[in-house]
Amino acid sequence: MNYSAQEVMQYAREADVKMIRLAFCDVYGKQKNIVIMPRELERAFGFGIAIDASAIAGFGGAVRSDLILHPDPATLTLMPWRPETGKVVRMFCDISYPDGSPFECDTRGILKQAVAEAVNRGYLFTFGPEMEFYLFKNDAEGEPTKVPYDRAGYMDIAPDDKGETVRREICLMMEEMGILPESSHHEEGPGQNEIDFRYADPVSAADNAVIFQSIVKSVAARNGLTADFSPKPLVDKPGSGMHINFSVRSLGGENCMAQAIAGIMDKIYAITAFLNPCENSYARLGGNKAPGYISWSTQNRSQLIRIPAAEGDFVRAELRSPDPAANPYVAFALMIYAGLEGIEQQMQLPESADINLFSAPAEVLKRFKKLPVDLAEARTAAYASGFVNEHLPAELVALYCR
Repeated sequence: MNYSAQEVMQYAREADVKMIRLAFCDVYGKQKNIVIMPRELERAFGFGIAIDASAIAGFGGAVRSDLILHPDPATLTLMPWRPETGKVVRMFCDISYPDGSPFECDTRGILKQAVAEAVNRGYLFTFGPEMEFYLFKNDAEGEPTKVPYDRAGYMDIAPDDKGETVRREICLMMEEMGILPESSHHEEGPGQNEIDFRYADPVSAADNAVIFQSIVKSVAARNGLTADFSPKPLVDKPGSGMHINFSVRSLGGENCMAQAIAGIMDKIYAITAFLNPCENSYARLGGNKAPGYISWSTQNRSQLIRIPAAEGDFVRAELRSPDPAANPYVAFALMIYAGLEGIEQQMQLPESADINLFSAPAEVLKRFKKLPVDLAEARTAAYASGFVNEHLPAELVALYCR
């Protein structure tokens, strides 16, 4: 909803709102917030709310600890798991220094800049992430275990699929918070689930991805479970991905999807450290339908990029390497810049790889470049990349690559 600041303040008065969460993310995409009372809203919209950012990852430490949050009224959302009496709402924030200059490691701001750059060049991007996660049982003390909630398999149904009612509750809560779920099902791993949601503009899609993880974790906790979004929580079971569906439309009417895909393929090796940012990420890549090579195909799920079967407004490409540990704001920004470079340089797609790369012989696999095999290789590639250093602040690159 496109609320204005005045509408938010009016809503807070009329709807018995007692607390407002001002939300933002650290450089790794972990959601943070500070809570203010309704009487502080006018100050928040007029001047911002100061925070001590010294203990937040990537926010500068004790040397430059003061930062200012500026709530975005268009992102107002009711927190539906809070009491109806004395409502709690949440808004995402932009971040600045006390002098008003933008904070360079505000990753939501980085994505906004990428979107503006794309529009200036005549292109509109949309994104729709698909997130996988595990549900684990808690022990008698309420602490998480690695015991899966069920032993069901891909798209199984109840009673084998015990996560069905949990997913239903998640989807209903998503709708209450303005996120439109498209489908949900049990995944291949025991206790593993997937929920996909509707395409949106890049900033809204990234906001939704952050909100989605908090919804899933909250609903899981209410059911005495723990939701795990790590890329490879069980050594011998499938990992969890964050497949990113994307499309690009030219305001001039030309078809530019192939060039955008070629651009992302061209830059994927250099940006993998941001799409797969932890050591555990590389235990997932290269097996159980998670790509290990730079390739594309239609429908084939062993590829880095696949073009799903769809028509009209649903035509899109799916990048299959990212995982839920990625910061979606950074991931989408880098994909936009890579796509723009592919379009403007008229990059051509290589021949499609209509084979199963998981079972292909070694002589066939030699034709394809591999993704980084571990975090050290990915960090080295990112740190040395002119593309990465052109589009991300040096402080952010250093944090991810050190």
